[in-house]
Amino acid sequence: CSVRLSVMTRRVRVWGPAWATMVLIFVLSSMSGLGPIPGGVDDGVAHALQYAVLAALLLRGLAGARWRGVKVRAAALAVLLATLYGVTDEAHQWFVPGRTAEVTDLVADALGAAVAAGVICGWSIVRRS
Repeated sequence: CSVRLSVMTRRVRVWGPAWATMVLIFVLSSMSGLGPIPGGVDDGVAHALQYAVLAALLLRGLAGARWRGVKVRAAALAVLLATLYGVTDEAHQWFVPGRTAEVTDLVADALGAAVAAGVICGWSIVRRS
């Protein structure tokens, strides 16, 4: 029973931040009247930043929270998963009064995810050499 608990605890530690970020994105997408983003941040930039964080956390989970687990394949999968989540997020917004699904938001999501995963993957290569 103790071994099961430690495995479960590790999974939560490794994957919990990614799941929490996905929940936060879902909650924010469910709000009808968010208004302008504080600090005058452009909507596309905000999307890119949110999905950069999501991709980084997904990559962390895929890598088992270890630098040696950060590989090009894991980075590509993190980008794919973050982008697919962006698709579901935009589809979800069709059903929220006052919100719309935007292709430009999805493009920003994918770009943010790709940049973050690329930077992290590049940094892991530098660390290993």
